[in-house]
Amino acid sequence: MRHGQAKNNTSRVLAGRSPDVPLTEKGVNQAIEIGKFLKSLDISHIYASPIERAHKTAEIVGSHVGLPTTIDERLYELEMGKFSGMAYDDLFAKHGNVFLKFYQGDPTIEENGVETFDQVKKRVLGMVDHVKKEHSGKNVLLVTHMDPIKAMISNVLNLNARSLFELIIANASLTIIREEQGKFSLSAINAMNSDRYNQGPF
Repeated sequence: MRHGQAKNNTSRVLAGRSPDVPLTEKGVNQAIEIGKFLKSLDISHIYASPIERAHKTAEIVGSHVGLPTTIDERLYELEMGKFSGMAYDDLFAKHGNVFLKFYQGDPTIEENGVETFDQVKKRVLGMVDHVKKEHSGKNVLLVTHMDPIKAMISNVLNLNARSLFELIIANASLTIIREEQGKFSLSAINAMNSDRYNQGPF
């Protein structure tokens, strides 16, 4: 699950791992609603990114499903390096479409201290392996950020860079992945309460 709407989403700033980027009031309400939505899915464990907007979302959800949250750094937002804290418009004006370049593995990404997409995929798949080993046959919720979620989707669907760039993962939405006999399948993207589908990506 992606975290609820946070301050950086509304201000269009690339927050990365910067501290003190809280959920907005809307983001808190989104977390409450998705917590209610999750009650029927029999979640056995919740893991979350250490970043405030993710672990706060997880805590709100956990209060509805009756579970504590385990923090795991493999669910971190990607490291943005020199791009951290920049406004989207300024970033694009100076460096072009850095998001597309990120998925393409363009050298600009690593040169500016940004974690590469391959590095994100490696740590996310490490987290998934941990879940398979420790919670076999259980429904586990991982509360994280857009790019770690895209990394897992990319692993299942083998999407190209353009498709990954254009894919939007809505705040406080579920991406549901099933594992059977060692194979992953994608059951849902942007699953959430039905009244949110007409509210746009955030």
